Amino acid sequence: MSGLTHLDASGSAGMVDVTRKAATHRRAVAQGVLRCSPDAYRLLTEGGNPKGDVEQVTRIAGIMGGKRAGELIPLCHVLPAASVKVDATPDPSLPGLRVTAVVTITGRTGVEMEALAAVSVALLAAYDMLKAADRGMTIESVELVEKSGGRSGEWRRGATAGAGEEPEPG
Repeated sequence: MSGLTHLDASGSAGMVDVTRKAATHRRAVAQGVLRCSPDAYRLLTEGGNPKGDVEQVTRIAGIMGGKRAGELIPLCHVLPAASVKVDATPDPSLPGLRVTAVVTITGRTGVEMEALAAVSVALLAAYDMLKAADRGMTIESVELVEKSGGRSGEWRRGATAGAGEEPEPG
């Protein structure tokens, strides 16, 4: 990539013009982790949380966050009709919760920001659900895992050079 795509020749910020780009099938996967205390983990896995089912609320919040990425992030395009799937899985080895989001669309720009927003909002919702038991929880390792589609093609975290090192701009 030759430069930052959200800056014009004078250095002013602006949205990337995607109107001339072809609509292609695009997919992005992101993940992240919430680490918590053993007490909070018990509430997560055994139920009894006064706020309700943490995993279900986390999934719904993630879906909503992915759908609203264009409203939350400056210069991010608003993408209609994207599919946002969120998985929230308790992990005793943390202890905590692992969240994965898969976002797909047929469109003119990628869905990396939607996947990252889905994971971030899901983890924030899980924190909110469990904070009465543990205010010291941490949200960690929110990252893009893979993306496909568009001009830059395939990209996977940890893939060797030449396999599409950077996600497509815009």
